[in-house]
Amino acid sequence: MLKTALGRFRAVAFWEGLSFLVLLLIAMPLKYVLHMPLGVRVVGMAHGLLFMAYLYTLTMAAIEYRWGVKRIAVAFVASLVPGGTFWLDAQLRGEALALETAKTR
Repeated sequence: MLKTALGRFRAVAFWEGLSFLVLLLIAMPLKYVLHMPLGVRVVGMAHGLLFMAYLYTLTMAAIEYRWGVKRIAVAFVASLVPGGTFWLDAQLRGEALALETAKTR
C-alpha cells in the first residue's frame, strides 16, 4: 500500500481522520467536561502533524495522477469534515485496486 503515492495518501488520510475523531470525540470532551486539557494538547499536536502530512501526500498524489482542481478540493474538504477521509478512502479504493491490477499485468 505504501509503494504508490495514492497508497501513501490513503494511509495518511486514515490516520489523519482517526486523529480528528479522537480529538473531537475523546480529547475535547475530556478537556471541557472533566477539565483535563492534556489530551487536547497531545492529540491536537498529533492531528496537526498528520494534517500537514495529509496535505503533502495529497499534493504528491495529485501531481503524480494529474488530479483536477475539483478532485483536489473534494479531498481537502474531506479532511475538514469529521469522517470525511474515510468516505474519501472508499472512493479511492477502487482506483487503487485498478492501479494495482494494471501493474501486475
